[in-house]
Amino acid sequence: MARIVAQVRGRWPKVKIIIRADSGFARDEIMSWCEENRVDYVLGLARNPRLVASIRRELVEARAEARQTKAPARRFKDFSWATRDSWQRKRRVIAKAEWTSGKANPRFVVTSLKKRDASARFLYEKLYCARGDMENRIKECQIDMFADRTPAATMRTNQLRLWFASFAYVLVCALRRIGLAGTQLAKATCGTIRQKLLKIGASVTVSVRRVKLTLASACPSRQIFCIAAEALRSAILQARPPHQTA
Repeated sequence: MARIVAQVRGRWPKVKIIIRADSGFARDEIMSWCEENRVDYVLGLARNPRLVASIRRELVEARAEARQTKAPARRFKDFSWATRDSWQRKRRVIAKAEWTSGKANPRFVVTSLKKRDASARFLYEKLYCARGDMENRIKECQIDMFADRTPAATMRTNQLRLWFASFAYVLVCALRRIGLAGTQLAKATCGTIRQKLLKIGASVTVSVRRVKLTLASACPSRQIFCIAAEALRSAILQARPPHQTA
């Protein structure tokens, strides 16, 4: 972590850095290093009886609301807390007191961010929980774009396979972000995009000047395909530098 932070700071000296990780990183050594080096952190915190006892009231309130509304309910609590012997000092802890599926689901995070920087709900739901979405993107690259297939005998060959898979993933993400905005595939996974939009039958005619794709008029994704093609064409035209005149 020190090496990565040093490299980032070497390029962007004034950038604000926030470390986000699961409870395996909620160690005093790591948090103290962050505090001493102007690095903020939002880390998962493994629950224990002391932590759960500190949000007993919030869990009762969430349970009452869930039973009344027949839907999951949650409360948030913001407080200072420290372990009995492994932490050097107290730190800010955010607790999510949730009642769902008929049982309690408490979760905790520890952070160096101040209340003025982020409220308890925002910090947990928008900042910390975004970890899960990032992990989904990694799984998407591995599973949908086959980046986990490294059967070659040499490390260099496997690395090249990963590069190609990563490049393909970047292209599909760009297609989703630019070409599929506003369509029913705007939030689709790479696998769904590949199967519904790219992996379709077509007649290919190659001439000296162009490659012509002829799709069936009954193609289920015809409208989305046309929308994506036009959006990408417009984006390319806008990205081109203006013509220079002599």
